[in-house]
Amino acid sequence: MVSTESAAPKRLHGLRTLLPAAIILVWLVGAAIGGPFFGRVSEVSKNDQTAYLPESAEATQAQELLGEFNDSEAIPAVVVFVAETELTDQQLAAIQDDVSSLAGMAGVDGDVSPAIPSKDGFAAQAFVPIDSSGDIGDAVAALESALAAGAPAGVDVYVTGPAGFSADLVEAFSGIDGLLLGVALAAVFVILVLVYRSLLLPVAVLATSMFALCVALLTVWWLAKAEIVLLSGQTQGVLFILVIGAATDYSLLYVSRYREELRMTRDKWHATRAALRGSLEPIAASGGTVIAGLLCLLLSDLKSNSTLGPVASIGIVFAMLSALTLLPAILFAFGRAGFWPRRPKYEPEVVEAEAGIPNRRGFWVAVARLVQRHPRLVWMITTGVLLVGALGATQLNAVGVAQSELVLGESQARDGQQYLGEHFPEGSGSPAYVVVAEAELEDAAAIMLANDGIDSVTVTAADSPSGTAPVTADGIQPMGPPGTPAPAPTVVDGDVLLQGTLTHAPDSDAAGDTVRELRSDLEQAHPDALVGGVTATAIDTKDASIHDGNLIIPIVLVVIMLILMLLLRSVLAPVLLILTTVLSFGTAMGVAALAFNTVFDFPGADPAVPLYGFVFLVALGIDYNIFLMTRVREESLAHGTRQGVLRGLTITGGVITSAGLVLAATFAALSVIPILFLVQIAFIVAFGVLLDTFVVRTLLVPALAYDIGKAIWWPSNLPRATVDGNDRQTAGRILAEEQGHSRATPPKHAAEPVAGAEVSSASETSSGSGVNSGSGA
Repeated sequence: MVSTESAAPKRLHGLRTLLPAAIILVWLVGAAIGGPFFGRVSEVSKNDQTAYLPESAEATQAQELLGEFNDSEAIPAVVVFVAETELTDQQLAAIQDDVSSLAGMAGVDGDVSPAIPSKDGFAAQAFVPIDSSGDIGDAVAALESALAAGAPAGVDVYVTGPAGFSADLVEAFSGIDGLLLGVALAAVFVILVLVYRSLLLPVAVLATSMFALCVALLTVWWLAKAEIVLLSGQTQGVLFILVIGAATDYSLLYVSRYREELRMTRDKWHATRAALRGSLEPIAASGGTVIAGLLCLLLSDLKSNSTLGPVASIGIVFAMLSALTLLPAILFAFGRAGFWPRRPKYEPEVVEAEAGIPNRRGFWVAVARLVQRHPRLVWMITTGVLLVGALGATQLNAVGVAQSELVLGESQARDGQQYLGEHFPEGSGSPAYVVVAEAELEDAAAIMLANDGIDSVTVTAADSPSGTAPVTADGIQPMGPPGTPAPAPTVVDGDVLLQGTLTHAPDSDAAGDTVRELRSDLEQAHPDALVGGVTATAIDTKDASIHDGNLIIPIVLVVIMLILMLLLRSVLAPVLLILTTVLSFGTAMGVAALAFNTVFDFPGADPAVPLYGFVFLVALGIDYNIFLMTRVREESLAHGTRQGVLRGLTITGGVITSAGLVLAATFAALSVIPILFLVQIAFIVAFGVLLDTFVVRTLLVPALAYDIGKAIWWPSNLPRATVDGNDRQTAGRILAEEQGHSRATPPKHAAEPVAGAEVSSASETSSGSGVNSGSGA
């Protein structure tokens, strides 16, 4: 009998050892499998804008037909040869030889056009089709090297056009796997070392984040492989940062709880269980809120937005799972040694005497005193400052930017586009495509030629040596010596393909206006005509982005508010939390507009920037309000609302501040990728998170909650805290000491709370709030 009873604890002890080991092993296997996929993302990612437009978009429908006319899906590269003096016959001949040598080069798909000299004689251009199924970046780099080596003296060569700009994007995104991850992890590690003053804890937390990222990437990779989701360099960058930031934040919350429990519990198994119970609700609520906000992006017309929702949500799911399974297992294995050299001691008597406030004279105690003494003044001043900052949001120029401005820093494609515009029609190489019925060819061409934004019109013709034939007011013109008949246009299902060379750069506002005018004129005359091309894709993307913002932003607010109502069992508190977060977002956008326009001198912003900034800031920013208010509610059940506010602010101050710094640092790391969109998102989210951390969560929300009192939980009836005479006397003495006179003398056995934290009904009345000055329960 004794042996049977002694065997049970041994089995239980064995289970407690095997379970954490099994959890660590499962995550280790997942990370080992997912790790190699960091180098394989390019196999399943797409950065073509038309791939992200809805199928109903006119540019998408036109793009789908281009391959049928050209029998190729090649991307055109425009090669520009420029000299400071007029090109000589010898230079032109050398240029032609250089261009002719490109035929058959790896990555070149189809015939290369002859070199075409400009009218002013200072430049020449050629069109080279690049195979879109291969690595565009490598193909363009090889093209640049070959042309530069064979160019005559005094002639500079630039590769621009759609292929050139695509190569720029590929090069810019090439730093995601290495540079972005390295910078983000290094920033987080430094912050964790400063926070914990330990080496093992930062390693454990970073391992939690990286294992979550590896498994999330593995899942997303196979979903993209199966074409269930679309993955781009932009989405990949956001996924990396979001998982690292979120997993670290959740880990910080768990570590804080675990440290508390180790001081009250000798056994690390019981400490782990208690820490999990205390962390589960806020982490699940926080992650669930972020996921709900991200999934609202599924309503977007743009696939670049709609696919980000599930991709990022998968990342958040694994961030939560790793923080609630892997990290507890690792810390259980480490025990108290994981906090070395600052190991938490088992000291339940000290913890009881502290009454939940370890440091009575720290920074957060001082903040709590400020909120207690002047709650209304604090929230009014804070709100006023935020409102002033939000006024600047009206200056954010989020109406789109030229394709040539998407990549920051030096760009050969951008320089080539500039020289192209100086010596040729700027739209060369990126025409406006018009698909129209064969019988309507001449009428449609006449409409195009009548537009001042169109320099010339051609029609796709397989019989023509160049593959196209010019179209004038007199119809299709012959190509070749006198007497050569005009080639017949290529007809596909009764339609022909017209190409209009734009007089302005294809990514300019003027070119966009031209395409809109063409669509309007052609719709009246030929309703079935389709207008596509680079410019059409850009304006369709812009229109879809504006539509998405108007639709999704209100829905995100409603969804998150409903979640908060269920979590806090209140209506008023969630409404106030949402309003404060929206105000913080407006201030972040206002400051960003000022920085973008004056400090960084950015050319503008993509219409998707406000939407992404809103979703990330509201979904992530509300996290800190959730961390705070769940603890406030917990404390309020025991101590009353106003006292609970002050205690919650003091207890969560350190961990939430650390989490905010980590999240801001990880998003700021996005700025190392020289993509305008990502740099702007990095600034907006990083600044907004810091604003939420140090202003909204620290001053605005606690001051509002303290000023309103127990009515903050309306319409629920939060159980009143039991406040006995001793507690009242203690609170009275603390307030009397702060205000320089004595109001009560507490018994010696009364536990001394944080100054201003144990607030009785009398002290609430004296705080000057004037709002609901009852018991504060």
